[in-house]
Amino acid sequence: MTLSPSSPADAVIAHLQSLRREENRAGMARFGIETATALGISNADLRRVAQKIKPDHGRSLALWDSGIREARLLASFTGEPGKLTLETARQWAGDFNSWEIVDGVADLFVDARLENTLIPEFAADEREFVRRSAFAMIAVSAVHLKNEPDDTILAWLALIEAHAGDERNFVKKAVNWALRQIGKRSTRCHGPALSLARSLAAGSDRAARWIGKDAVRELTSNAVLQKLKV
Repeated sequence: MTLSPSSPADAVIAHLQSLRREENRAGMARFGIETATALGISNADLRRVAQKIKPDHGRSLALWDSGIREARLLASFTGEPGKLTLETARQWAGDFNSWEIVDGVADLFVDARLENTLIPEFAADEREFVRRSAFAMIAVSAVHLKNEPDDTILAWLALIEAHAGDERNFVKKAVNWALRQIGKRSTRCHGPALSLARSLAAGSDRAARWIGKDAVRELTSNAVLQKLKV
């Protein structure tokens, strides 16, 4: 089945169904990927599909509504940031059921410049994958929002400190990811992030200690110190 830039959602989904690889689903599950609706298509193959179809907001909504793992990833790859609304972002967040979907959508949410509203809102949400999305957005922002002042990014350290005690695996790892990405952003960001990492590492909370120790390890590595010249 040949796709074109204007292929509608049903044609895209039919193409995805033709790429189904049942043998890949077990491997995905071992990586903590939710496979109930998965077709077993690799992300590399999904990226190739995304290159064939142009961004289309309406189609991305239909792909998301299908509930299929691969279709939802394509929705995040081919959504139009300028047309994504807070209402839609919140609706999608209510469907989050996998770290992989969360991390893919975080890029779109940041590209849509919804992060200033959604990060504090989603960090306060008790749902595991919604909270994860807040810290995924922080990590993405630290890397991709190069024109933002460092102080804007550093302001998110307060949320990292506030939620470092969340023991849930997919939250804990995202908090750690956000802290490390802030620390690697620039010389200006490195010091405050490393200071927080060391404080967490020295604390009594188990999750926070893990987050802090892992971040200290990376932020004091030769690779990071040489890159930032600190």
